[in-house]
Amino acid sequence: MMDVTEIQTILPHRYPFLLIDRVTELELGASLKAYKNITIAEPVFLGHFPGHPIYPGVMIIEGMAQAGGVLAFKSLTLQNGMNLDDKVVYFMSIDGAKFRSPVRPGDKLEYEISVLKNKGVVWALEGKAYVEGKLVAEAKLTAMIVDK
Repeated sequence: MMDVTEIQTILPHRYPFLLIDRVTELELGASLKAYKNITIAEPVFLGHFPGHPIYPGVMIIEGMAQAGGVLAFKSLTLQNGMNLDDKVVYFMSIDGAKFRSPVRPGDKLEYEISVLKNKGVVWALEGKAYVEGKLVAEAKLTAMIVDK
């Protein structure tokens, strides 16, 4: 539905910090599914951990946040006609983060983001991350879209 080139028109992140490769489903104002292919070429594996590479939980949460940003931006742009050229998403809180299983090189990390509440430019989201259908991480995220 949305490849990395289109994602880069929405998010300011670039390599090595763009953490979603593709959006596969998008329901405006409601939910989004996206994924990142985890490879041994990720710079983070140089130090986390040599000889036992584990994708850091903080990177999983950031991937959720980026997916949530795409959902919020696309929803505001297409539903409300808001011009987002001079806007950026700031995350206000991350609550209830849980890491259930390690993510390793070769995994396809799939994100499912759902809107819990939206009031204007403030978004409350639930993020879940899966590998091969198994829940590996989850968190609740709150974000606000603000002027740059």
